[in-house]
Amino acid sequence: MPTLIRSQSNRGQGTEDRGQILANQNEKGVKRIINACFFSVAGFKAVWRHEEAFRQEVLLLVVSTPLALWLGGTVIEKLLLVGSVVLVLLVELLNSAVEAVVDRVGLERHELSGRAKDIGSAAVMLSLVWAAITWACILL
Repeated sequence: MPTLIRSQSNRGQGTEDRGQILANQNEKGVKRIINACFFSVAGFKAVWRHEEAFRQEVLLLVVSTPLALWLGGTVIEKLLLVGSVVLVLLVELLNSAVEAVVDRVGLERHELSGRAKDIGSAAVMLSLVWAAITWACILL
């Protein structure tokens, strides 16, 4: 089990653990890889719990993957169809991370905070458009 360092936010946001998990930077080799896996699982749990868009996009992946495997003619087509939806999940993960950091810095309105969130949202939209284009090009 990795060494976890939890720091509590002093923003008075209730009793829920809003602590940040920090990696033990002294670990090397396989131990560091194992720790990274634990941190990744924690990230997936956090995004699942806090981001409805991520849950919706996972549902999209669950529905579209069997369709891609059935409708894709070649291995490359199947990979492109599934991969385009996985790309949406990857971009959503990064967008959620940006939003969490912006919210951690402060909840007051600030032009740069809004810009960062808007740019993240635009990236998610672009990945969704790319997935739609990929599906259309292969299936039509």
